[in-house]
Amino acid sequence: MNHTAPRPLPYEHIALVLQGGGALGSYQAGVFEGLSEAGIRPNWVAGISIGALNSAVIAGNAPEHRVDRLREFWQTICQPAFGAPSADWLQATAEQVGGPLRAAFNSMEATRAMLEGQHGFFVPRLTPPWWPHRAFSELSWYDVSPLKSTLERLCDFDRINAGEMRVTVSAVNVRSGNFERFDNSRGPWKGRLRPEHFMASGALPPGFAAVEIDGESYWDGGLVSNTPLAEVVAETPRRDTLAFQVDLWSAVGPLPANLYDIEERQKDIRFSSRTRAITDMLAREQKLRALLRGVLAKVPPEARADCEWCAEAAVEACDRKLNIVQLIYRDKEWDGLSKDYEFGPLTMREHWASGLDDMRRTLAHADWLAPPTSKAAVVTHDVHRDNGAGRMPRRRR
Repeated sequence: MNHTAPRPLPYEHIALVLQGGGALGSYQAGVFEGLSEAGIRPNWVAGISIGALNSAVIAGNAPEHRVDRLREFWQTICQPAFGAPSADWLQATAEQVGGPLRAAFNSMEATRAMLEGQHGFFVPRLTPPWWPHRAFSELSWYDVSPLKSTLERLCDFDRINAGEMRVTVSAVNVRSGNFERFDNSRGPWKGRLRPEHFMASGALPPGFAAVEIDGESYWDGGLVSNTPLAEVVAETPRRDTLAFQVDLWSAVGPLPANLYDIEERQKDIRFSSRTRAITDMLAREQKLRALLRGVLAKVPPEARADCEWCAEAAVEACDRKLNIVQLIYRDKEWDGLSKDYEFGPLTMREHWASGLDDMRRTLAHADWLAPPTSKAAVVTHDVHRDNGAGRMPRRRR
């Protein structure tokens, strides 16, 4: 891939925020390719679940190799664990015909994932999880030890821990129920991230077992929050930030037509991000900070000098700018309940292409990358929303 020179942008933080969503995560890889070809280099990547795995590949490689390594990662895990992938002619036919045939093809690929596992990712356990005397670390349908080897092969963890790019991935402590942030630059995990931290972020039970790290067991961070946007915007000290939030589940959708659609719809709602709620909260906070700045301006400098309350208010009254550019995967007509574990190569390529196209369309709006005005210190953009396009129509099964 041709390497594009970095594009300067007037922000201290350029954050890439990657939601969880299993097989849909190749959409995020396409988004990243779009950023890369435009010369936009995030200096902070925050991910949960599959977003954490993409984060490891991105941060664990030199900028000129990141897209190629992402492609290698997805081409690896989208192969069946044991058998051969579906024949090229069958994939081509399903792609061309579409409709019910494509939905049936996707269901077949999802069934293979459940029965066979995915190469370099997970394989079925030889004995069921209710087998007597099973260790807690083996209480799951699948064994994800192949994923550790894949991450070690494709990611340089010395590079990750050196902190050239800030990395934050999140998981849930099984014993305490607390949300744990694994950060390569801050806190107790600084400079100590290993494959296990990223695997823990994606250890969704009961499919995957908890991952043990330093004597504690962790599950998928999506059990508490499926997007790390709140962690990025709550960072202190506050900095001007451009955040590319890449979501894999849409909160907006049609009424379900059958029980399968109901199951799919509740997945969408449960795992979708709460960007609007977060940005509404930020807008209220910014209004209060503006009020604080106005009040502080009325306080004489000599009175402020010895006032602890004024000093604390000055910290809270910062006028940082926050620009959130949101990209949301839009369902295809053949997507269904299994879309997050349908890892077929054909679907992976389509998800990737969708992400790349959405990023290119987003970047066509050059003004969206400009910092907000002081009057509107928080702005959000979404190419589908701003173009008046809603969720794609679905052909019901």
